[in-house]
Amino acid sequence: MTLQPLQRTIEHYFSHPETATDFTLQAKALEVFLALRTALEHGELRATEPDSSSPTGWRVNAWVKQGILLGFRLGVLVEFPSESQTQGALSFVDKNTYPSRKFSPADGVRVVPGGSSVRAGAYVARSVVCMPPMYINVGAYVDEGTMVDSHALVGSCAQIGKRVHLSAAAQIGGVLEPVNASPVVIEDDVLVGGNTGVYEGTIVRKGAVLAPGTILTRGTPVFDLVHGEVLRATPELPLIIPEGAVVVPGSRAVGRGKGAEWGLSIYAPVIVKYRDEKTDLSTTLEDLLR
Repeated sequence: MTLQPLQRTIEHYFSHPETATDFTLQAKALEVFLALRTALEHGELRATEPDSSSPTGWRVNAWVKQGILLGFRLGVLVEFPSESQTQGALSFVDKNTYPSRKFSPADGVRVVPGGSSVRAGAYVARSVVCMPPMYINVGAYVDEGTMVDSHALVGSCAQIGKRVHLSAAAQIGGVLEPVNASPVVIEDDVLVGGNTGVYEGTIVRKGAVLAPGTILTRGTPVFDLVHGEVLRATPELPLIIPEGAVVVPGSRAVGRGKGAEWGLSIYAPVIVKYRDEKTDLSTTLEDLLR
């Protein structure tokens, strides 16, 4: 099924809740959903994709997210793996429309033993490395050469570019609802430090470095010491970290009230420089791990 008819059909079934209870409609809708899920896994569809005409450079495909939600509506709870498949194995219960993905050597993806999981409907490109335990949720897009390190999370519909390093315990937020909301986007060649959290539709431009412990949300102002400005999200645009920015956790003093009286400060991410050759030296370890 080509994309335009697929979009129309997904939108039709999503707008009719009775699809989940009418047996005839359910069978037809499930066929369409499986086509969508396969296209997502092959990277032929994306919940969010590059768009040079957009103010952010990215466009949300709301109908794709509708299709993902349709899969939850159509699914029924089953046990993974079934009792007949593996006696005595640890089992999981989820919608039958979203089993864990299986990879073969031909896929060119390293999934190291130790408790990792990639959900059906996620795209994982060749040469991606998945270090245990990590998790990639439905609708996510993880491009070539990326390292997803131990305890890292790639949320639903999050977009991860080429040669990104998601360090241990990095959390990349995603979003399914509302369907027109943008998930987190991490562009090519970004280094995301350990215990870093990027949430609420934040866009991190190419080549940026997020130092360990950095937290970025829609409500987080980022203080750019290089250019002397404060970066914030607006009602129309998410927080956007500029290309090549090096962001570290910082703090700012509370200027009034009890906070000032007690000498308190609050968290504030700070851009201390923009990436150069010396910064790149700190990422050479990635190449050795591949």
